[in-house]
Parts: sequence; C-alpha cells; structure tokens
Amino acid sequence: LQTYIGSLLVSVNPYQELDIYTVTQMKLYRGVNFFELPPHLYAIADNAYRVMCSEYNNHFILISGESGAGKTEASKKILQYYAVTCPTTEQLQTVRDRLLLSNPVLEAFGNAKTLRNDNSSRFGKYMDIQFDFKGAPVGGHILSYLIEKSRVVHQNHGERNFHIFYQLLEGGDKDLLCWLGLERNPQKYTYLIQGRCAKVFSINDKNDWKIVRKAFSIIDFTEKDIEHLFGIVASVLHLGNIQFEEDSNGHAIIRDGSQIKWISKLLGAHLSILQEALTHRKIEARSEEVLSPLNVDLAFYARDAVAKAIYGRTFTWLVNKINGSLANKDSTQKTVIGLLDIYGFEVLDTNSFEQFCINYCNEKLQQLLIEMTLKAEQEEYELEGIEWEPIPYFNNKIICDLVEQKHKGIISILDEECLRPGEATDLSFLEKLEEKVGDHAHFVTRKLADQKTRKSIDWVDFRLLHYAGEVTYCAVGFLEKNNDLLYRNLKEVLCNSKNSIMRDCFLLSELDNRRRPETVATQFKNSLTSLIEILMSKEPSYIRCIKPNENKEPGKFDDFLIRHQVKYLGLMEHLRVRRAGFAYRRKYELFLQRYKCLCPATWPHWHGPAAEGVERLIKHIGYKPEEYKLGR
Repeated sequence: LQTYIGSLLVSVNPYQELDIYTVTQMKLYRGVNFFELPPHLYAIADNAYRVMCSEYNNHFILISGESGAGKTEASKKILQYYAVTCPTTEQLQTVRDRLLLSNPVLEAFGNAKTLRNDNSSRFGKYMDIQFDFKGAPVGGHILSYLIEKSRVVHQNHGERNFHIFYQLLEGGDKDLLCWLGLERNPQKYTYLIQGRCAKVFSINDKNDWKIVRKAFSIIDFTEKDIEHLFGIVASVLHLGNIQFEEDSNGHAIIRDGSQIKWISKLLGAHLSILQEALTHRKIEARSEEVLSPLNVDLAFYARDAVAKAIYGRTFTWLVNKINGSLANKDSTQKTVIGLLDIYGFEVLDTNSFEQFCINYCNEKLQQLLIEMTLKAEQEEYELEGIEWEPIPYFNNKIICDLVEQKHKGIISILDEECLRPGEATDLSFLEKLEEKVGDHAHFVTRKLADQKTRKSIDWVDFRLLHYAGEVTYCAVGFLEKNNDLLYRNLKEVLCNSKNSIMRDCFLLSELDNRRRPETVATQFKNSLTSLIEILMSKEPSYIRCIKPNENKEPGKFDDFLIRHQVKYLGLMEHLRVRRAGFAYRRKYELFLQRYKCLCPATWPHWHGPAAEGVERLIKHIGYKPEEYKLGR
C-alpha cells in the first residue's frame, strides 16, 4: 500500500487499521538508511528528522491527495512517530502530550462527516514542530486556514455538521446538558438534521467526547474556558432553533422566546438587545443611527450569519489557545519540521464557494510541487552542466493565474462585484466572468459552451478545468459568502457579551473601525501566499495519498479511480524524471564529510578543493563513469 518514486512516498488509504503503525515499527525505522526498509510514512518522517539534526535546517512534509485519501491520518501517524522516537525528559513529556492531543480537539471542532470521508478536514492546518539542538520536540505552532463556516448552518444530504455538536449531545453528562439547555437527541436541532445522518455507525461520538475532554485538561484549558466554550457551542444549536414569523406589518418577530433566553444566558447577552438585533438592522444615516425592521427572510439570514461568525471566530480562538499551550518561551534557536494537512481536492454534486477555495488551494500546492520537483529537478541538471533530455509535464500555473491574477483573475472580479456600488448579484458576477475571462481555455459557462457541453451546465454555473479534472461551480451564494457580512448591531451584542471567549473574539475596537474588512477570498489568497513562502524556505518531503475507492471499503481497488489520480497528481512524470536522472545527489562538502573515511587519500583530512577530493574518493571506490556525474 506504500511505494516510492525517488524519495516521494505514494500511500494508498487502506480504510482499516493496519499493524504497520506500531511502536515496534517506529523503533525499526528509527535511524535507518532511507531505502534500507520497505517504503513507509515513518521512513519519510525519520529521514526529515535526521537531515534536520545533521544539517541543522528546517523541513516540511507536504501531504496531498483528494478528500478521503488519508492525509489527516498520515499527519497523525507522523506526529506519533516523533512523540515516540525523539529524545525526551519528564518536562518535555507535557509538550509531547499537548502536541498529540491538539489533534482530537481540532478534529472535533474542524472536521465533519462528508459523503466521501467520515472524518473530513473542513479547515486547512499547518503545524510546525519545534526541536532543540538535541533533537527533542520542545514546542509547536499551528496555522489554520478557512474553516468551512457554512457547514454550521447547512449540510448536504448524507453529511453532518462538525463532530463537536454530536459529541457534546452523545457524551456530555446530564448536568452539563441541563446547564446548557440541551436535550440528548440531535434530531431536535435544526442545524444537525439537514443531512439526515446524525448517527453514523463508523463514528463513536461518546468515546470521542471522552478523548476531547481529557485533551482539554492537558492543553491547559481552565474550567471557566471549558464552560464558556460549550456555552458557545450550545448557543449555536439554540440559534438554529429560533423561528421567525411575520407581524401585521410584514416584519419579523421571534415565534417562541425559549431558545433566545438560553442564548442570552450562555453568552451573557442582554435579552431584549439580542432580540432586537436578530429582528432589526442598525443603519447609519448621516449623524444618526436608525433601526430598520427585517422581514422574515432577512431575519433568518441574520440568524445564520451570527451562528457562522460565532463558530468561525471561536475556532480561531481555539487554535490560538492551543498555540499558547504549545509555545516555547526559550529564546534559543530551534529547527522545525512542518506538517501540512490541508483539505483535499473536492468535486461534489453541487460545488459552491467553499469548493472553489479548496480547489484553488490544491492548485497552489500542485504548483508548489511542480516548482520544487519536476521543474527544479530538471533545471538542476542544466545548472550543473549535466546532459539532460527534458521531460514534458503539465504546468498548472495557467489555472492559478486564472483564479488569482491581479485585476484579471476570478477572485479580483468577485471582489469588484462585492465592493462596487449599485445592485450586484451572483448573475452579474457570472456575466463579468464571461466578459473578462470568457476566452480562457480552462473556463466555460453555458453561454460560452458548445452544443454538447451546454447540456451539462446550468445558467448559474461556471466550469473550471482544474489540474485534477473539470469542476462545475454554482455561482449562487458566491457574493454573500465572499462578503461574509455581520450586521453591526449583532456585532455590538457579541462585543458586549459576558462570555470571555466571545469578548476575545469580538473586540470593541472593531466597532470603531469604519474600514471595510477584506473579502474572504482575498484573505484566503493572502494566507495561501504566505503559506507558500513558509514552505519555500524549508527543505521538502512529499507524501501523495491515493484513494482506492469511493465507498471507503477496505481491500477494494477501483482501477479507473486510481489511474485518474496517478495521472492528475503527475506521478508518471515524477517517475520518468527519476528514472532518467540520478537518485542521489549531495553537495561536495557534505559528501566528502560523510564518506571521506572510505579512502586513504581523503581520510582523516582532505586539504584541497572538495570537488577534487570527491573525485579521488569516487575513483578509489571504483564507480564506473556512467554511474555518476560531477556537477559544477
């Protein structure tokens, strides 16, 4: 289920626990030459660690593949490997436990069951593990990317909301649920029943709850933190159950006041002000503020917007809290190994703004992989003056430019529509796309398509030809999700909350800031740019995860699906480049330092140029001329 292309690991998701991830296996791979044992995640982890320790440089391990291919599990296995095999002390054991237990907490709040994956990451995560000069893990830092907030208020058929809601209802004790005003049955909550699969055979919410509760105590959460955190989680469920009806003037009023009383209690918000904020919008007219009543549709919009905002910002608070517990206060220099576990390429029945962002992210990572492997590998031969027959490959920069190019890309066009005065709609956004990028080879709409293609594209759709295949996006909701606006009076309620987490998430200073915040797509684009910069500054290792079938069945291999992934991940090009070239390359100085003991002329000291020393060493060992090449 695992193989190498050079030093790149290809790993097929087995959809079952295997006995190749035991402590015995970890010890077997520790400190062993990379190709000495069968291909394994542990070999990648160990190689990155050993090179980091010997050359004192920073590394990252990029784990990529589509949704359900096993990226999150691979990331966890690597973290466990370092926890078991690295040197430790009693003091460091706390750091180690916190690094490991940050996973179940972030998975509870950031992962969900989707059609393709029962534990799908609905956010991107980059974790730096910090090591001291002895190679012991002494701290860590997590960056998170674009939590899928829309899932809080809507799930597709066969999917669930974030795990934490079900864990709380299933595992929380009776007194806790009573204090939160919750019932154990998830069917009672609007935000949990849309996917019609609240209970899933393969997920043990009760057991997962116990792990999360234990993790909180180790990651330095106080009882007050936990109380306020679950007050927020419960508030989101109560928000979903608020229903509105029209009064005689056509204005929205809350049908039943029981849910809003619970929200008022749990968030420490004034009841009448909260009620008013959910049914009115505060508009600034010249020097005065006017309260404008909402109709029922806008009241539901406001309700969902506040639920998404609360959950999204609480998730950011959670990541920051975990970072506080992982932080190493010691100022001595450290080396790091970064683990990137980010949502995989997605094609759903209906693809919206979230899939657009996720797939754009995958395009950027594919571009990085091309830059650092296929392109860099071939350029290295030219730079070193070694004869080389170029191998063609698809460079997806053309697709990245289509999405992100300044003033011309899809994100810029979307932002223009969101920010321009006048009535902008999803359809006007689609028309702008047709006007500005309609002639691009990787973009098509119903209007631009030929007769045959037109049948499969709706009037509100646009289609992108990604590196991994075609994806049709429904433009409905793009503007709203990109703007991500929260009415000012709702923000005021949250800024004045007595819940300490809410006050950390919604700062009073925000109310004084009249500048329009950056759009979601632009924020995401900027955070991806800085992520790529972080990765480019480190030594890379790669794991490509393959999904063997669509039904999550162990032991079943769908040839067509696997062939498709092998093709779009560029694995054949990788293979051709590695076959045509030399698998092992080292700088003269490092090579000489490592192997000088094999030749009397270079041992113990070589006093001439390193290149000449290596040449003498190679000749002494007896390599044939065709087996090696010397670069510049």
